[in-house]
Amino acid sequence: MGTETARLRELSETYSAHNYHPLPVVVAQAEGAWVTDVEGRRYLDMLSAYSALNFGHRHPRLLEAARRQLDRVTLTSRAFDHDQFGPFCEELADLAGMEMVLPMNSGAEAVETALKTARKWGYEVKGVPAGRANIVTFAGNFHGRTTTIVSFSTDEDARGSYGPFTPGFRVVPYGDLDALAAAVDDDTVGVLVEPIQGEAGVVIPPDGFLPGVRRICTARNALFIADEIQSGLGRTGRTFACEHEDVVPDMYLLGKALGGGIVPVSAVVSRRDVLGVFKPGQHGSTFGGNPMACAVAREVIALLRTGEYQARSAQLGAHLHRVLEALPGPVREVRSRGLWAGIEIDGKARVVTERLMELGVLAKETHETTVRLAPPLVISGEDLDWGLDRLGEALR
Repeated sequence: MGTETARLRELSETYSAHNYHPLPVVVAQAEGAWVTDVEGRRYLDMLSAYSALNFGHRHPRLLEAARRQLDRVTLTSRAFDHDQFGPFCEELADLAGMEMVLPMNSGAEAVETALKTARKWGYEVKGVPAGRANIVTFAGNFHGRTTTIVSFSTDEDARGSYGPFTPGFRVVPYGDLDALAAAVDDDTVGVLVEPIQGEAGVVIPPDGFLPGVRRICTARNALFIADEIQSGLGRTGRTFACEHEDVVPDMYLLGKALGGGIVPVSAVVSRRDVLGVFKPGQHGSTFGGNPMACAVAREVIALLRTGEYQARSAQLGAHLHRVLEALPGPVREVRSRGLWAGIEIDGKARVVTERLMELGVLAKETHETTVRLAPPLVISGEDLDWGLDRLGEALR
């Protein structure tokens, strides 16, 4: 570890809360799929800020959109409209095949907004008796870390010492349609599901699971809420991961890549009869839908409309899967879709990610035994192969 890295790491350790356990690298610059640390050493970014950097670091079109907006107006609050807001909502609704958008900032805020929406819809539209609404979620989920969200987490690190917890949630095994059907009743207002569970280790549900969720929600008049904050916007080779099984939810939750790696942007996207339940003053955010966020997100939407990035993710993702399946060493299982993979190993995944860092590749472990990969969708085939060679070396 170089002197400057050590100095900056010491400042972080001394003055920041220890709610993360980062790898000992201090990034100073970045471009595309590569970052450079304070000592001048380059690394291939195979994590993409957990899919927030789907378009790589400092994508020129996204930077230009941000610069243009910086010269005009950056914040108005929702007390006033601005000229980026309406077009952003229209374009995102169209991309998702929906009718209305409620913008927020972080992914957790989008999830919280969806939970409030489902309850309000349940009481005012479905007719659930007051105080009886329930929402069904799945074991292994990760939807954020607010008090309400960790109330239905099954991860003790996320949940421990934060009670008392918010009532009104039922948790069933991921991928188990029988358990879901048994949990849904007349008071169920929504089913919240990740089409692929990211934090759990890129866990892909069994074939037919998402269509089954759709059938159950339709039959019981409950909202199918798809958390596509990590899986959406090109990551899996389609615009939305739900598209792999031709499923249309009632509500998309989006974030991360929507801000282009420049600003935090999230949104709930749904039908008019769902998001139409809100009246002025009943929900909001000072920064949600701000001019900078909308300008950058509009350029993200424009990039996605070309289909180029979805196609790159599908093509390079197929190659990624073939290479991972042939990896040497202690690999027990490979789970991947598009440019997103979880590699289950015998042993400590942290040891592998630390070795990868030494070899010039940045990735991250999750749940002790899984190495996660999520390279930017702009990565070249040559760089991807270089990174995968380093992974093979680290595993050996």
